[in-house]
Amino acid sequence: MLALKSSSPVVFNSILEMANNSYSDFDFINTTRPSPQFTYVRHLNVSAMFPLEFAVPMFGYLMPILFILTVVTNTLVVIVLSKKHMHNPTNTILKAMALADMFTVLFPAPWLFYFYTLGHYVQPLSPATICYVFIYMHEVIPALFHTASIWLTLALALQRHIAICHPTASLAWCSLPGVVKGIYLIYGLATLHQSTRFFDRIYTTVDIWWDDGMITVCGESTASWVSVISENVYYNVYFWFRVIFVHVVPCTALVVLNWLLYRAMRDAKKRKAKLKQKLKQKLKQKEKECKDPRESNCTTLMLIAVVTLFLCVETPLAVITLLHIIASSFRVPVLDYYIANMLILCTNFCIIATHPINFAIYCGMSEKFRSTFKGLFFKTNLSPRGVSNSQYSTINDGARTCTSGF
Repeated sequence: MLALKSSSPVVFNSILEMANNSYSDFDFINTTRPSPQFTYVRHLNVSAMFPLEFAVPMFGYLMPILFILTVVTNTLVVIVLSKKHMHNPTNTILKAMALADMFTVLFPAPWLFYFYTLGHYVQPLSPATICYVFIYMHEVIPALFHTASIWLTLALALQRHIAICHPTASLAWCSLPGVVKGIYLIYGLATLHQSTRFFDRIYTTVDIWWDDGMITVCGESTASWVSVISENVYYNVYFWFRVIFVHVVPCTALVVLNWLLYRAMRDAKKRKAKLKQKLKQKLKQKEKECKDPRESNCTTLMLIAVVTLFLCVETPLAVITLLHIIASSFRVPVLDYYIANMLILCTNFCIIATHPINFAIYCGMSEKFRSTFKGLFFKTNLSPRGVSNSQYSTINDGARTCTSGF
């Protein structure tokens, strides 16, 4: 059967296509000498993963630029958030997210450069050891970090909601040690989710006919333990879990949490307006601590924009995965795999393109982040404590920000 593989750091993984058109991209094999007796062989062929007319310009020419931007911006985020005065639960999650996004791109980058930038996608990989390294760096490990990044985004939304809407409960549920344990748990679960992908395929050295000659390639076969439980059961369980717990549940929860957060800030703003009218003189000091209400609205809109961007790039991947599961489980031709590969290519590229944007969001939303960044790299004049005195920062804990009052 044909394996539809992702060529992007954000992996779609190996997907088993319908059996009736499964050998369209495979060569014939003869491991000894030319003979009329040929059999089909499944081998690792990068050129068959995506339409090359789209993959080469995206991954070969644009991806190196995105790779550099992602590594630089996420490194800056980690450096800034690692400063002592920036240590708090929210920043700890943001730092873990930055590392996850960076590693998602870092591991497959050498292979993307080798195949698509240098133009080696035509020649199949060999020997088997190289194929194992390629699959781990290009598919399994990036999927692990991307899964962790999605769950960390959900954890951040949950932590912010508790800190702003339930500040008393946040002392118990959102303490710094508790958040650190939660991050380790997320990475552990993401590793467990991808653990079988390290052992579900076997690569061996085989010879195939290539341009009227014999060359050595990596023959791919299913591991014996997968065959025992059947490939259909294994891949259906894996992809159903991924669709539900890596895509649908996190995306839905993010929408709900941000709606609750927006409603809580809106209600608090109304209550504050009434208190201002009754106790205007007594609230003068409080008014100094919070900036203009338009800034809180900007914070809410930015948060909604981040979630919307996340949904826009993640939802197509979830839909295609779901359609594949339906096609492979019920043998219903609901998915054109050429179009699916092209959509996955574009979606994965868009996901990677959003990684550097987080740095711009942090600089735009947090004065504390911005002033710390300037102090580290531009040696600007800061307050005696080394940071801006502004309390308006979405990078701070909810109880210490202006957003906690809305």
